[in-house]
Amino acid sequence: MAKLNGPSYPAVPPPAPPSNFNHTSAAASRREPYYSGSSMTQLGRTVPERHGNERAMSMTTYATERENPHISSSGRAIPSRRPPSGGHDPLSAAAPPPVPVPVPQRFDSMPADVSTVADSYAKPRPPSDASTRSRTMSMASTIMPDRTMSVQSGATQSSNGQTTLVSSNSHRNKLPVVYPALLSRVADVFREKAPLGERQKNGLSYQNAFSGTDAVDLISLIIRTNDRNLALLLGRALDAQKFFHDVTYDHRLRDAPGEVYQFKETIGEDTVSSEVNGVFTLLTECYSATCTRDSLCYSIACPRRLEQQSRLNLKVQPVLGTTTKGTLPIDDDDDNDNQKLWINMVPKEVSDAIDDNEKKRQEVIFEIMYTERDFVKDLEYLRDFWMRPLRAAGPGTTSPIPEHRREKFIRTVFGNCLEVLKVNGGLAEALNSRQKESHVVKSVGDIFLHHVPKFDPFIKYGANQLYGKYEFEKEKSSNVGFSKFVDDTERLKESRKLELNGYLTKPTTRLARYPLLLGSVLKYTADDSPDKEDIPKAITLIKSFLSRVNAESGKAENHFNLVQLNGSLKFNPGDYVDLKLTEENRQMLTKMAFKKTTAESSEVTAYLFDHAVLLVRIKMVNKREEFRVYKKPIPLELLVIPQMDEVIPRVGISKRPSSSLLSNKTSPLPPPAKDGQLPITFRHLGKGGYEQTVYATSPTQRRKFIEMVEEQQRKLWERNSNFYNKTILSQNFFSAVNRVNCCVPVDGGRKLVIGTDSGIYISDRWPKDKAAKPKKVLEASQVTQIDTLEEYQLLLVLANKTLSSYPMDALELGEDNKNALAKRPKKIQGHANFFKAGIGLGRHLVCSVKTSALSSTIKVYEPMDNLAKGKKKSAVSKMFQSGQDTLKPFKEYYIPAESSSIHFLRSTLCVGCARGFEVVSLETTDTQSLLDQADTSLDFVARKENVKPIHIERMNGEFLLNYSDFSFFVNRNGWRARPDWRISWEGNPTAFALSYPYILAFEPNFVEIRNVETSELIHIMTGRNIRMLHSSTREIIYAYEDESGEDIVASLDFWSKPQNQI
Repeated sequence: MAKLNGPSYPAVPPPAPPSNFNHTSAAASRREPYYSGSSMTQLGRTVPERHGNERAMSMTTYATERENPHISSSGRAIPSRRPPSGGHDPLSAAAPPPVPVPVPQRFDSMPADVSTVADSYAKPRPPSDASTRSRTMSMASTIMPDRTMSVQSGATQSSNGQTTLVSSNSHRNKLPVVYPALLSRVADVFREKAPLGERQKNGLSYQNAFSGTDAVDLISLIIRTNDRNLALLLGRALDAQKFFHDVTYDHRLRDAPGEVYQFKETIGEDTVSSEVNGVFTLLTECYSATCTRDSLCYSIACPRRLEQQSRLNLKVQPVLGTTTKGTLPIDDDDDNDNQKLWINMVPKEVSDAIDDNEKKRQEVIFEIMYTERDFVKDLEYLRDFWMRPLRAAGPGTTSPIPEHRREKFIRTVFGNCLEVLKVNGGLAEALNSRQKESHVVKSVGDIFLHHVPKFDPFIKYGANQLYGKYEFEKEKSSNVGFSKFVDDTERLKESRKLELNGYLTKPTTRLARYPLLLGSVLKYTADDSPDKEDIPKAITLIKSFLSRVNAESGKAENHFNLVQLNGSLKFNPGDYVDLKLTEENRQMLTKMAFKKTTAESSEVTAYLFDHAVLLVRIKMVNKREEFRVYKKPIPLELLVIPQMDEVIPRVGISKRPSSSLLSNKTSPLPPPAKDGQLPITFRHLGKGGYEQTVYATSPTQRRKFIEMVEEQQRKLWERNSNFYNKTILSQNFFSAVNRVNCCVPVDGGRKLVIGTDSGIYISDRWPKDKAAKPKKVLEASQVTQIDTLEEYQLLLVLANKTLSSYPMDALELGEDNKNALAKRPKKIQGHANFFKAGIGLGRHLVCSVKTSALSSTIKVYEPMDNLAKGKKKSAVSKMFQSGQDTLKPFKEYYIPAESSSIHFLRSTLCVGCARGFEVVSLETTDTQSLLDQADTSLDFVARKENVKPIHIERMNGEFLLNYSDFSFFVNRNGWRARPDWRISWEGNPTAFALSYPYILAFEPNFVEIRNVETSELIHIMTGRNIRMLHSSTREIIYAYEDESGEDIVASLDFWSKPQNQI
């Protein structure tokens, strides 16, 4: 056979004799001879080409550096001087062969074009020792063991004489996740598994982003390879189809942790299927049915071609032309950058007259100047080729955007980029003027100090950027004319093959570049230069603008996502709940997908907001995602996760806001989890509460979600509890066998009279001795109500359903005869369920109610005149007073319904009963309903069953009616007032209290605090066995159980802290 020109390949030696172990690296087998600068076929296959006596270069080797020890802040090499034309190019010199290693080094700065990478990957190199001992394999065969089992690196012989094949690499025992040559399948898995999160680049934060290293790691895992360069090539094939992009749109995929990428989001389109399509030929098998490894395939693009040539001891022959001999293909951008070097723009004597540090400083200053000019040109491009044609309405020019929304669309998509252009145009002009003054620029810090304070337009632009992208994508998908305009404009030479989004991101990325560039200038600045003081000041100012841009863009992105979600939620009929997702300060903290059951693959997505948790099922309906609300949203104050203490053990005596609810007898703990299960149980307290258990996919996911819930609940508690004062009045005294049932302040609030199951106690509100405990003053059992008539010095007590009266002297401690007589109760009525004291018809009255399931009898009493506080009494009259009646009958009323509450109006009684609120005249005993049946807007009250009227408040001529389900206003005629105002209570309140502007609803597990003017839920106080004891304009007294089961008596007041601190 005639000897061909070009480098020759050593013949493959015969297989080594069998041994116990012969392990060959798959990565080494891939590093077979390729030619650099090879041309590409129409199928994208690298065509080997003949070269001179070049040495081999693998994908892991780098081009020999030029004589340039300096690197600019953008990563470009700065040579000391351009070599003269026709001079020797150091890249053409022979380089020593690289040392083969089992796993290639990370290729952090690959060229931007896939074909370029393939070319550099294809340079010839001598085979390694490992590869000469084994058969040569195609690139696809190294990761496709199921299709290449005929190729083995060696064999071992077992004791029984049976030959066992040995894999050449541990990864060959693992099949790829998908067929790696099909880009669409790789893209689908990549999108599903991509480690999305918040990433930072140049001081800017990017949501739902991933790093270049993350991308290469994931692709290596998908195709089961250790060759990061191969994974990088495949990633760039995805990048080429705009599957994802660099956040700055500056370059292609790079295997570097500092490079940040995001998926291309087609916002506003219905389909979510992958747009990636194609075949990655480096990982395919040959398409010819007659192709074998032992004969040369007819196709020059056969993946096995090099393997076949090695087997047949053939030399690789060129087919197509290639690039200039002795050169490596590099990025066009790098070529352009090399033309923009300060050292190439000034006379040689100028550069020779300064030291190396100053040269580096001038290079960076020059980079600032020309990149600023480029940035201004990019903004002018937006103005001239996008904004002006879209506004065009003259003869012969027609805008694709309808006139009635044209200006709004342009303002939304392009924001205030013209304001940014105005600011940076002035900066660029100032920098140009400074450059014209001298070849060597003395300072630039003063220029930035003058112009940086005008950078406010950057903040507004950054906040509007996401809305602009959404409007652009939506218009492009729905407006054919605009879509054609976009395609035509992006094909223009002036667009430089960059899509519109690449230009729209330039203002924010430009702002982030200033600190890096100025920091490089400062690094090489002499101590006596004015820039030594000016540049740090300018950097501080710019970083403050960056922080504000990050904050505002983060708020805008969060609000945008919430608006989109709010419009996509689908509630079941009758279950709609206004989550108020579009409120200005609303935040979505996270969303996680959990398994509905351990046996099913269906998922439930949990959205954690700053105020609630929402469970959603996401389904595909007609190629669209449908967000179906799975369960009623749970306010965080009403959410209990029983596994919280298991996953996040409490430290010391720290207490969670909802921890007291876990041991409630009415809320049983969920069954213990089975081995390997990771349950999260959502328990919704209050009315319509439920329990829903989902399962996390990993312990980390479960822990992270529960930690975020616990942290947000704590933040809510700390933030929302700062508008009231809570004072503990009694604790560690009343136990489970002596429950507190009622309480009333006496002596101007300095003392408290407390009614319990075993008697009546008195305590000082502010005792001199902090260890002082309440003292028992009256013997009584099952005390349920206490009230006082201070005008008549009477204490009214309801115990064992018997209404009695005591003189106030009975509350004094002592054992003398006088006190013993005072402690004898005066029975007023037996079989009383509750009583109410108040003022009606200008008199002090006491209503005692005896009720049954079908009727109620109300007896009204009036205090005896001789008990009036102002009347003087002799000692003899006081002695005989104990045998006299204290209350005399006034009137008696009958209501044919079970009653639960009574309220005094001026001349009437308002009785809450099974029929609603009934008004009873104190003069004529006539009864009528408070609500006017002619008002159809009140039909919801009649339709609602088992609603209990509990409390009524008079406010500015209107009546606030509080039921166990809802509250609303009516006027004095019984018609609905404030039609848009209504409260639907989260729980089932048993008592209400008003402390303007707040209304409090008490139920056994929590207290709801709402604004009485807006009906907004302000705060929820959780507890166990909560009971309201007393309410006045000064304070609200209530009791609840601590974790040990003992009663705590506390008071709330809203005097010291105004509403605007909420």
